Amino acid sequence: MRQKDVDPKDRIILPLDVSSAQEAQKLVDKLTGHVGMFKIGLELIYSIMASLLVEENADAIGALRFFRNLMKSISGAHEFLDTKLADIPNTVGKASLAVSSMGVKFFNVHASAGLKAIEAAVANRGLSQVLGVTVLTSIGEEECRDSIFGDVPGKKVLYFAKMLKKAGASGIICSPQELVLLRENHELDDLLIVTPGVRPEWASTDDQKRVMTPGEAIKAGADYLVIGRPITKPPESVGSPVDAAKRIADEIQAALS
Repeated sequence: MRQKDVDPKDRIILPLDVSSAQEAQKLVDKLTGHVGMFKIGLELIYSIMASLLVEENADAIGALRFFRNLMKSISGAHEFLDTKLADIPNTVGKASLAVSSMGVKFFNVHASAGLKAIEAAVANRGLSQVLGVTVLTSIGEEECRDSIFGDVPGKKVLYFAKMLKKAGASGIICSPQELVLLRENHELDDLLIVTPGVRPEWASTDDQKRVMTPGEAIKAGADYLVIGRPITKPPESVGSPVDAAKRIADEIQAALS
């Protein structure tokens, strides 16, 4: 269901796309109170794993300590573990059980893994909420049609959304371009929509192809916006990361009003 009582800044999800817990902690310390949630994704997950397992690392215990402190500082309602689980149902279910034991607010599974895999994640979600990844925002229409998806992004996202609802997932992750299509299908009203590929007018689009501004995305129906580089590396004219986050929150507030 569309989230109406969420503070504008709390609709911002910041990806911790860095390669060490120390770097991530600096972002958390700087932006706590200015964004609503922090997303731990594959770069940080595998960088931490490498720091613990690669023999050349002389301080694995220190790395583990930093990571534990990081997880404590963003635990619960402020944490989105971007796992992108995609495997057979049994494996997804067991992995979901492990992830949910950390008490994160959100974790995700690839909708392309199929209905049974999503159901396995939902069955083992604990107090966490399961989101479904659909078509990545870096994939354009031609690539989507020519890949395993075999169709244009809009049609595939709608197909996945209905599958996610049937499986009992809490929400969907999709590009801004599919927001109106999803919100027009009222059978999907109870799905949260988390939207990456959001770029303010003053920021570069980088490697995103299906993008929208924060205000446009909120007006189109997004509940949460995943915004990284425009906040962590804003243009000099915008100021600091905190300045960028505040500016985006103001844009969200204006869109909600």
